Amino acid sequence: MSRNWPAFLVGCAALFVVAAPFLFGEFAVTLMNYIGIYALAALGLVLLTGVGGLTSFGQAAFVGLGAYATAWYTTALGGSPWIGLVLALVLSGAVATILGAATLRLGGHFLPLSTIAWGIAIYFLFGNFDALGRYSGLADIPPITLGPLSLAGTRAMYYFIWAVLGLMMLLCANLLDSREGRAIRSLRGGIDMVESLGVGFFRTRLAVFIIAGLLAGLSGWLYAHLQRFVSPTPFDIKPGIELLLMAIVGGAGNITGAVVGAAFVTLLKNALQDVLPSLTRNSGQLEIVVFGTLFIALLQTNRAGIVPLIKRFCPRSLPELPGPGEALAARTYAQPIADRGQLLLRVEAIAKRFGGLVAVNDITFEVKAGEILALIGPNGAGKTTLFNLITGVLKPADGRIFLQGEDITALPVRRIAEKGIARTFQHVKLRPNMSLIDNVVLGAYVRTRSGFLSGALRLDRREEQAARRDAVQKLKRVGLGDKANALAGDLPLGQQRLLEIARALAADPKLLILDEPAAGLRRLEKQALATLLRELREVGLTIVLVEHDMDFVMNLVDRIVVMDFGVKLAEGLPPAIRADARVQEAYLGGVA
Repeated sequence: MSRNWPAFLVGCAALFVVAAPFLFGEFAVTLMNYIGIYALAALGLVLLTGVGGLTSFGQAAFVGLGAYATAWYTTALGGSPWIGLVLALVLSGAVATILGAATLRLGGHFLPLSTIAWGIAIYFLFGNFDALGRYSGLADIPPITLGPLSLAGTRAMYYFIWAVLGLMMLLCANLLDSREGRAIRSLRGGIDMVESLGVGFFRTRLAVFIIAGLLAGLSGWLYAHLQRFVSPTPFDIKPGIELLLMAIVGGAGNITGAVVGAAFVTLLKNALQDVLPSLTRNSGQLEIVVFGTLFIALLQTNRAGIVPLIKRFCPRSLPELPGPGEALAARTYAQPIADRGQLLLRVEAIAKRFGGLVAVNDITFEVKAGEILALIGPNGAGKTTLFNLITGVLKPADGRIFLQGEDITALPVRRIAEKGIARTFQHVKLRPNMSLIDNVVLGAYVRTRSGFLSGALRLDRREEQAARRDAVQKLKRVGLGDKANALAGDLPLGQQRLLEIARALAADPKLLILDEPAAGLRRLEKQALATLLRELREVGLTIVLVEHDMDFVMNLVDRIVVMDFGVKLAEGLPPAIRADARVQEAYLGGVA
């Protein structure tokens, strides 16, 4: 039952939806029609805000675009509602693309503020065009027809709305369980982590913004042909806030949260409208006060939302791990990986300045294929800055970086990842609410090709299963194979670092860059990590690492580069570095 209870609950919910028109009166069915329409718009916010981390108060404006597109076409031109659907999706998708391209590069509170701005602007556009009826709106919108069947009746429209909602929920659930869906789920990890995996940060943000706009446009199309009348009022900023509220209250990271939140908010509003007029003549204003108070109380007691609260009392459903079969093939590069001992990476006179601070100054060194090279130095020596220059997170003021003779200095982070450089971070960057296997499969993004549509339609299952088999192998390699379905956030710090290494290995890189991989590991774990890195070297992987544990470094690496105050202090074999007086002075303040 623990594995099948989600399917059981979905079956019960579907049965309730089918039976509802026979159990309730006309008003309740109408109310459920609006719940279904609102849930469809809130579903876009689940993807955009709950999963992708992008707060938008302008979703109602996209609902309005879909509603007005079909209303104008079917009333002014007498066209078919199905052509109106195409227009609704094209218009909402096009506007989402334009607005997303203009605003999604904004960070912090500027992005939500921009959504308020264009949400208000679109609302006023609806009210100031003669062709759209100004603030009087458009009436006499025809009902949707399916061949000879008219959906003018409340119950007929009810089944159509909930069938569309169910289909969209299924497609969204499929999408989140795919390559591009994991990319959306990774957006909260920050641009450095996302781009280091080969994921286009802005491209993915724009894609999920457009998807949310399309879902809102579809919701608007249904709204127009259910209501048979549209005016600007339902698409103001206040309804936009209510849609966001629905997504948050239901559980912003959960597909079913859209329905639960829409039902909660809609039924609560209806109850307040029944009760408050008997208490005061200013029921409209008091409704906002009561609504806001209840919302604050809910967030104070359970800010994750209703669906996550319910899930706490249900057994966690663990997905089946992939069985034996074909794993992902090794990556095919434009240039084959260099033979052992050949030049793989060259850092040439690289420099980086932050204002008057010179963090890295005229550093030159080479990395040979099949070796482990350590970059060491006191705190503040510039080691992590140098790593960020190699991986493209920072751009150098001077110098160049070559990978197998190709100049990668000016390439963006994701392009460098595609070239074959994978990395871990000084401060662990994982998605704590994703399982270990999903975190590792995320690392295989550059090795897979399925897109948004193939993921939503589940045409990617063969590639997905191969990627998951490969991820299980990588987890076993770092000693975490028995925890594949555990949440990454539940691991201790040492094992999180091992998980980061497994994720980097999933990219099948030419060069693996590790930033303090042994930090937080106990002695036996460090020994296991050293064994793992030696095994990786034996199979031909090249590794560059930063590490402060000198015993770990000296007994593991082939060569060492020492940095101090942003300059290269020494380079050589471990015994020579250990005996170097300059290195001893840098670490100990003098020769021991």
